[in-house]
Amino acid sequence: MRTAGMILCGGFGKRLRPLTERVPKPLIEIKDNYSILENQTNYTILDKQIFDFKNAGVDRVLLLTGFLSEKIEERFGDNYNGMKIEYVIEDEPLGTLNAIKLGMEQIGDNEQCVIRNGDVVADLNIKNMIHQGEKSDYPFSIFITKMMSPYGIVEISGDKLVSFKEKPLLDYYINGGVYFSNGEINFGDFDIGDIEKTVFPMLAKENQLGYYKEDGLFWMAIDTSKELEEIRKEYKNREDKPWGYEKVLIYTEKYLTKELFIREGYQTSFHYHEEKDETMYIISGAGYIEFKDRKEYFGKNDTVRIEPGEPHSIVAMENTVLHEVSTPHLDDTVRVNDYYTRSATDNPKTI
Repeated sequence: MRTAGMILCGGFGKRLRPLTERVPKPLIEIKDNYSILENQTNYTILDKQIFDFKNAGVDRVLLLTGFLSEKIEERFGDNYNGMKIEYVIEDEPLGTLNAIKLGMEQIGDNEQCVIRNGDVVADLNIKNMIHQGEKSDYPFSIFITKMMSPYGIVEISGDKLVSFKEKPLLDYYINGGVYFSNGEINFGDFDIGDIEKTVFPMLAKENQLGYYKEDGLFWMAIDTSKELEEIRKEYKNREDKPWGYEKVLIYTEKYLTKELFIREGYQTSFHYHEEKDETMYIISGAGYIEFKDRKEYFGKNDTVRIEPGEPHSIVAMENTVLHEVSTPHLDDTVRVNDYYTRSATDNPKTI
């Protein structure tokens, strides 16, 4: 069954004013000078979301717009980086429920959809969420994840304080702002308001609401200037990839350290390095390195060395984070075989 994407883009972004008086919140820049975009220099929240849809196999995206809709249409048009873009404009702001209801009127009888809040930046595996949703007995599911505490916490025992923990993951799950519907949505008698406060509690009460869970991945809702500052800090040395992301941690004259996040079921291009000698330290996850003549499996805490001139691809069987320590040849990559459609301006010297 075909899957459409839907992104809620009509909010006022009041807590980010005055910035959002002239720029709709989904078009807030999180990084500039970005290589995966065609004819653009800045990378926005909405670019990230459309890019993730593309790499999950979604080729049609409905943008549910309202406030400053013309700014969004001016940027994305009806085709953006190979994605078909359509617009559903809400003339009067009546809440997320009404916007989604208008969007669902454009979904075909044999079409399912993934719905996203337009202010959320997350590294979840949309492809896996779709697959789970297709097999689920529930008609609608919500992405849930554990939230990192915005503050450090203390632990106590009796009348004394015994330890400190810096911003740990909380024990509770939150609504991650991404939803999957495998058909029509039961809106009940609701017409306006926020879908999270109306339809979702009703579906949960009627046992029609499932969930898709991923823990330990990057997730952030951009709602305040502090959160905007944090997301820009995250993206300062980070570049999103079809398979996850790559982030430079240390770059000196002597060595280079990168962090790579590869989503479960994805892999990097088949590539080699002419000069770079690298060692991979597996922080979490599991998978294998595919060489021309063999596969070398890895798990948490394993170490894998890749010598110069040796073609390989990193394949993730679970969400995988690894640190790649190498000689300082930042752009020394030659792709032999690529598994993803990239833009014309994408840097060929990356994996």
